[in-house]
Amino acid sequence: MKKYYGLVLLLMTVFYGSCAAIETIFKVGMWWGIIMVVVVIAVIFWIVSKLFRRR
Repeated sequence: MKKYYGLVLLLMTVFYGSCAAIETIFKVGMWWGIIMVVVVIAVIFWIVSKLFRRR
């Protein structure tokens, strides 16, 4: 079993690095999605206010 410690340590390091990268990608994606939803809602309100504006 001792001969596998190096391999196990290497695999754990690789998998942890991959998980950290995926976590960062999802955090950035979440913020990008939130910003896009806010922008779309603002554009919809702007269009509705232009359509129903009293003259």
